[in-house]
Amino acid sequence: MNYTLDFSWLQGSLPMLWSGLQATVFLTVVACALGSLVGIVGALGRNSPWLPFRAAATAYVEAIRNTPLLAQAFLIYFGLPALGISLTPMVAAGLALTINCGAYTAEIFRAGFEAIQKSQHEAATALNLSRRQTFLHIVLPQAFRSVYPALSAQFVLILMASSITSQISAEEISAAANQIQSTSFRGFEVYLLISLVYLAMVLAMKSLFSLIGGFLLRNSAGGRLVAERAAP
Repeated sequence: MNYTLDFSWLQGSLPMLWSGLQATVFLTVVACALGSLVGIVGALGRNSPWLPFRAAATAYVEAIRNTPLLAQAFLIYFGLPALGISLTPMVAAGLALTINCGAYTAEIFRAGFEAIQKSQHEAATALNLSRRQTFLHIVLPQAFRSVYPALSAQFVLILMASSITSQISAEEISAAANQIQSTSFRGFEVYLLISLVYLAMVLAMKSLFSLIGGFLLRNSAGGRLVAERAAP
C-alpha cells in the first residue's frame, strides 16, 4: 500500500494550531504555578501536628494521586454543574490540572522539608528567627533546591497531561488537532505534527529548567543565612 504524505492542510490550519499551542502553554504555566502553591500547603498539612489539617491534606493527596486525571476533569466539568457550579472548559481544565499537580508536588515538597537537618531549625531558633522567617529563608529555599529535579520533571508531566483536557473541550493543541483531522482526514500527518510539537515543547522546557536550575541552585542563598550568621 502506497501512502503519500500530504501537508497541504497545514497552511490554513496554522492559526488554529497557534491558538491551541498558546492555550497549552497557558494551562501548563497556570497549573504548575498554582499547583506548586497548593503543594506547599499540602506538604505542610501532611507534616502538621494538627490532626484535622493533616487528615485533610492526606485525604486530598491520596484521592488525587490514586484516581485518573481524566476522571478528575470529568468530575469538575460535567459533575459540578449538578451542584449549580458551571465552569468554562478552559477554567475547568486549569482547575483539574492545578489540583492534580498540587497533590504530586505536595509529596515532592514534603520529601524536601523532611530532608532539612534538625540543626538548621535549632540554629534559626538560636538566632531568634520567627517560624515564618525560618520557613521562608531557611527551610523553603533548601527544600526547593533538593527537590528541584523532581519538581521540574513533574512540570513536564503536567505539560504532556494537558492534552487530556481536550476531552472536556478545552481548546488546547490536542483539541485543535482533533478538529483539523476531522476536516482534513489526514490523521497520520496531523498527529505526527502534534507529536513533534509536544516533543519540541518538552525538550525546550527541560532545557529551560536546566538553565534555571544551573543559575539559581548554584547561587542559592538558601541555607547560608543561618551558617553566615552563626559563623564566629
